[in-house]
Amino acid sequence: MDWSLLLPLTAAIAVPQGAAAPAPLVHTYSIVARDPETGQMGVAVQSHYFSVGPIVPWAEAGVGAVATQSLVLVDYGPNGLDLMREGKTAQEALDQLVAADPHNEGRQVAMIDAKGNVAAYTGPKCIPDAGHQTGAQYSVQANLMANDRVWPAMAEAFEKAKGDLAERMMQALEAAERAGGDIRGKQSAAILIVKAESTGKPWADRVMDLRVEDSEDPLKELRRLIRLRRAYNHEDAGDAFIAAGKPEEAMREYEQAAKLAPDITELQFWAAVGMYTNGREKEGLALFREVFARERRWVDLIPRLAQVGLFPDDPKRIEEVLDQRPRGRLNRR
Repeated sequence: MDWSLLLPLTAAIAVPQGAAAPAPLVHTYSIVARDPETGQMGVAVQSHYFSVGPIVPWAEAGVGAVATQSLVLVDYGPNGLDLMREGKTAQEALDQLVAADPHNEGRQVAMIDAKGNVAAYTGPKCIPDAGHQTGAQYSVQANLMANDRVWPAMAEAFEKAKGDLAERMMQALEAAERAGGDIRGKQSAAILIVKAESTGKPWADRVMDLRVEDSEDPLKELRRLIRLRRAYNHEDAGDAFIAAGKPEEAMREYEQAAKLAPDITELQFWAAVGMYTNGREKEGLALFREVFARERRWVDLIPRLAQVGLFPDDPKRIEEVLDQRPRGRLNRR
């Protein structure tokens, strides 16, 4: 490829000396949306660009969400959140930023605020096919697409989809790919979802923050990561119930985690620990057998847990669990 062909594009987004340089050219399709039932807000994106996650999606609990792409100026993300945090609507924030951007003709940006107001902008110099479509508490946008059916397909899929916000946004991305997607192909993807209200702890306000940096099938990999995120959320909830002295509720969470991710041995192990230590010894022992048969390393962890109060410090009970390990000619213990 003759990279000199990109010089007019990069010149179009030149910035004054001393100002922060814009991010590279990120052509992509994305969705910003708010769940009217939970108030959660988020961005989901796929692109033929390495590691799109740190560039396009921005969101803050109680404030809003932003997708900034095309001849991207990352500043639209944090600055858009700043303006919405100050009380501006998504449209007011976007209008202010576009007006202040001397090279806005190459930008594509979408915003949603905590009240569900939506705003989107596709500059006239975004590489075709490019466009956006807004609806009730969502906006879909795309540029450098194989055809102009991509973003309408995303909107239709999102409106028809069932499930939580992550599921509905994923269906929108998958619809984009089925409609033709990025004309260059696919490489990376990301999803960022935050709670409706801020707790003052940003790390605790992220419902989901997942990135696929480089993959032949980034949406398939992103779906796998979402499944694992859900499983670990159940695991964490189980731990919280144990700490609160609610073993029955904890068991339900552990079982859901194990069901969602049967391929993750660690989740199976902690489910077994929870069962065995909360009156369901028979089921726990059966699951320990499966875990130990799959990965021998977990056998050695039982005595260590007992040392710190995470397992009964009872030699008979410890040995009962250790007896579930596979036995062979070289393992008579």
